[in-house]
Amino acid sequence: MTHAPGAPDATLSERPPAPVGAAELPALRRRVQAVLITTQILGGLGIAIGVALAAVLARDVSGSEALSGLASTATVAGPALLAMPLAALMASRGRRAGLVLAYLIGAAGAGVAVLGAVADSFALLLLGLVGFGAGSSANLAARFAAADLAEPDRRARAISTVVWATTIGAVLGPNIAAPAGESVSGLGIPATAGPFVWAAGVFVVAALVVSFLLRPDPLLTARALAEAGTPGGAAPEGRSLRAGMRAVRESPRARLALVTVAGSHTAMVSIMSMTPVALTHHGADIRMVGLVISGHIAGMYAFSPLMGWLSDRLGRLSVIGLAVGLIGVAALIAGTAGASHGRTALGLFVLGLGWSAGLVSGSALLTDSVPQAARAAVQGLSDFVMNTAAGVGGLAAGLIVAEAGYGPLNALAACLLLPMAALVLRSSFRKD
Repeated sequence: MTHAPGAPDATLSERPPAPVGAAELPALRRRVQAVLITTQILGGLGIAIGVALAAVLARDVSGSEALSGLASTATVAGPALLAMPLAALMASRGRRAGLVLAYLIGAAGAGVAVLGAVADSFALLLLGLVGFGAGSSANLAARFAAADLAEPDRRARAISTVVWATTIGAVLGPNIAAPAGESVSGLGIPATAGPFVWAAGVFVVAALVVSFLLRPDPLLTARALAEAGTPGGAAPEGRSLRAGMRAVRESPRARLALVTVAGSHTAMVSIMSMTPVALTHHGADIRMVGLVISGHIAGMYAFSPLMGWLSDRLGRLSVIGLAVGLIGVAALIAGTAGASHGRTALGLFVLGLGWSAGLVSGSALLTDSVPQAARAAVQGLSDFVMNTAAGVGGLAAGLIVAEAGYGPLNALAACLLLPMAALVLRSSFRKD
């Protein structure tokens, strides 16, 4: 018995949608992509509004610059904590259930962060930022949803198109941080917490869009298509988290993909999270910080279609090598910028480009390297590893800046590229 695409979510794990015909598949791909693009714009807006001033808000509430790095740690701790449960949920219920849950947790977390700022409670603020970071889980998972129904030779481009859509909201977000702060004046809410009020509302809207429009579910549809051509289908245990970990252990290129995504993300988060603090040291105001972070986010997302095209045309390994080079150059430029706001902005823009190259090529390589049944679990493992590593990096970044400065932070972040470079070279001379 098959499951109708519009049937209640409660039955998704037991009765997946029937495979669509070849003639229907292109239209379904376009519909899924349109919904994901819409939610990426909304999610990117919600995330960027809050992230722009998270470190500054943490510094103001805690009264300590060294502790300001905990804001970044908290925002990436949320996705890290949610990654594996989210992967398990998606493996059994599909993308829609997981994305809705992540956006709603992000909205609740943003609300708690506001309460922490009002109560001048650093612990409550950090708790809220952990939940707020779950919004990032949804946007990260959406890139894999875009790959579910894509042709193998267009998989990186499908991922990059959805990543690109975040540009609109993500670039706009930091620039409306100031108006968002002004909008809560007179309400007893600190201006630096105003962006989180807006973020909560945006995440709720994103959850509603996914809930009502992402039908049929792309992961469940892709699985039904794959199992239709496999005698007996795939066993449910083949979709478990344990099966996903086993698939990674058995594939050297899947391990390279994990290192790429985690390394590029950790280097980016470590540098980006402390850039607002470094800028304010040199006299930058909130608007200047917003402009620099906007340029960085433009580098992260606006050129992702180019990274996807390169990854499909030149190969995943070539673009991973490009990511290593770009992030290294970015660390050099930003780390030696000093009081030059323009040089810092350039470094952050190049850093965004390097992150985009690493995320798109690494995500495509990961999807290529494991069986379809294990993909949801492996993709969740990838997000867990990348966010856990970035959380540690964010925590260390605050301590490094407080003790040694912004320049040494960039130098140490560049050292994270060494394992990526070594594995790329090794993979270039071997076959899995």
